[in-house]
Amino acid sequence: MAKLKINYLNNKLQSHSPIAKYGMVALTVLLICIFLPKQPRFEYEFQKGKAWNHENLISPYNFAILKTKEELDKDKQHILKTVQPIYNLQPHISKEQIDQFTTDLAEKWQSSMMDTLANIDIEDYKEKGTQLLTYLYNRGIISLVNRYQNKGMDPEKVDETQANYNFTLLSDNVAQQKNTVDCFTIETAHDYVQQNLRRDRSIAKKSWLAELLKNYITVNYIYNESLTNKIEQTALTNISSTRGMVQKGELIAEKDKIVNNETYQKLQSLKKVFEDESKISGNQKYVTVGQFFIIGLTMTLLMVFLYFFRIEIFYNNRLIFIILIVILAMLGVLTWAINMKIASLYYIPYCGVPIILRILFDTRVALNIHLLMVLIAALFVPNSYDFVFLQFIAGLVAIYSIKSMVKREQFLISSILILATYIIGYVGLVLTRNGSFHSIYLTDLTPFIVSVGLTLLAYPLIYAFEKLFGIVSDLTLMELTNSNSKLLRELSLKAPGTFQHSLQVANLAEAAIYKIGGNPLLVRAGALYHDIGKMINPLYFIENQKTGSNPHEELTSEQSAQIIISHVIKGVEIAKRHQLPDVVIDFIRTHHGTTRVDYFYNEFVKNNPDKLVDETIFRYPGPIPFSKETAVLMMADSVEAAARSLKEPTRESINNLVDKIIEHKLMQKQFDKANITLKDISSASELFKTMLMSIYHVRIEYDINKKKDS
Repeated sequence: MAKLKINYLNNKLQSHSPIAKYGMVALTVLLICIFLPKQPRFEYEFQKGKAWNHENLISPYNFAILKTKEELDKDKQHILKTVQPIYNLQPHISKEQIDQFTTDLAEKWQSSMMDTLANIDIEDYKEKGTQLLTYLYNRGIISLVNRYQNKGMDPEKVDETQANYNFTLLSDNVAQQKNTVDCFTIETAHDYVQQNLRRDRSIAKKSWLAELLKNYITVNYIYNESLTNKIEQTALTNISSTRGMVQKGELIAEKDKIVNNETYQKLQSLKKVFEDESKISGNQKYVTVGQFFIIGLTMTLLMVFLYFFRIEIFYNNRLIFIILIVILAMLGVLTWAINMKIASLYYIPYCGVPIILRILFDTRVALNIHLLMVLIAALFVPNSYDFVFLQFIAGLVAIYSIKSMVKREQFLISSILILATYIIGYVGLVLTRNGSFHSIYLTDLTPFIVSVGLTLLAYPLIYAFEKLFGIVSDLTLMELTNSNSKLLRELSLKAPGTFQHSLQVANLAEAAIYKIGGNPLLVRAGALYHDIGKMINPLYFIENQKTGSNPHEELTSEQSAQIIISHVIKGVEIAKRHQLPDVVIDFIRTHHGTTRVDYFYNEFVKNNPDKLVDETIFRYPGPIPFSKETAVLMMADSVEAAARSLKEPTRESINNLVDKIIEHKLMQKQFDKANITLKDISSASELFKTMLMSIYHVRIEYDINKKKDS
């Protein structure tokens, strides 16, 4: 059911209805205008370290100067240093531990056979242990927190005195300021017990009592992390985001003067004040109207480009629909990111758009649409120059790096090149503004890494578009050209001669398209499958005849011609049954065009001189080639098949053969509907001659006199 709905949608969209086409474009413009942020733009563009190219800018009103990120970070660090950690006194801990000690002492005394020793009284040990524990808990036992031990220093380089810090002790809602130097840690408490017992002569078994007391020493000053964090957050929220004021009438930026740090910060502050004021006092309807003009103009330019340079896309509403969906999706993600105020807009995988469009269409379409989308986005993003520069050059690299898809690894290579472009471009922009590497942080590169990672999602999206809208991308063509595919394996088993012929034709046609321009993957796929119809009756085709017997000897000329012609019809049927794309099936339909099976036609005329000949019996049904790729395949197929019949291939015979065949196709007007020029045909012809001479090992004769002259 879902597949039927998709097919119905594709059929509807594939119609050339102008109403549907312009309706989709108008709806796209409307949706973009509705969902994009309604925020007036600051009229000045500026960069730190560059000259102010506008007239002198005078402050129209009083406003506060915003602090830089570095200044705010410095203030935050200062505030955090002033906030003392909070600890809670737990008085019940000391009572519980001392009571437990006195309770356990008798049992430990007996198990250690201390009562068998003369002159040792358990009461002395109880009194001494209770005294020591009471002193430790009264002074306080604390667990130190690393973040407060001399903040900002390497803990390994901090000595014992530097590791101490002030803190606030809460006891029955009473706060007391203390320092950790006046308290014990568990380790220092153990040391104190040992040192104290070492000086006490009344205790004979000092080590025994010290080890026993370790079990009852624990922290009674408990760090209150949640309350400490709450106090820190309160202190941070009270940090002022501004410093100083700019008075009304004050000169902010002077024409042709360099925008230094102070001027840049004033301009940024004025820009924020202007945009905030515009949100309150500006008329949002006018903003929407302005956006409608801009988006409408952009979409008009897109349609004009398609009309003049990609007419086949312009007249295919299904392809227009795909382009508009991609544009809407990316601008929708941009709008969401702006509204959510994510940390950086560079997290958005903007380079996914040119990659998708390049794979689904071509380089020029991808480049134009990417440029238009970047320009639209520049209306709403901060630091629009930086954004346009980085996204545009990264998009160019994305398009160039997958100019011709040969291997899937190109996606990974493309991602690495895009990331390198982002990083180099970003570092270059920062250096031109600040003239220092100190302003570059590794964390600033994180958005680019995430963006490039998300760009890899373009691959499954391309697959989804192919399945939903029946498009054939270079990725699909790569899969089809794999000679181990099920259909090609079947061809190699049932008609091995035809399979070898198809491989040779694929090599010839692909090389020619590389030379004259076109889609090499498409023509290779078409060449590999163009003769699959010969699997039905392989022995009726000379390249598969190995025994010397010819089954055509038992047939009439009309029957033989129909069997030969039927391989085109059967090939189309097989291709449809195996769900080959239409663009590949077109090669099967057109590789013989409307030419005549001359051998059997001439045989019929010779054997039946008195009969009226019905030429339609001896002609292929067509259509004739209608693209550069299908025209090249027709030429490659004809010259390769004819070259096999040469008994003694020589330079002269191959040259004459190729010229004769291509001239014959031209006379039959087989290329009239293909977008191929005579120059292209001549170039392809010369290439065929060279490759065929190489295949048949014909020695190339060099002009010695010409070589001397050069």
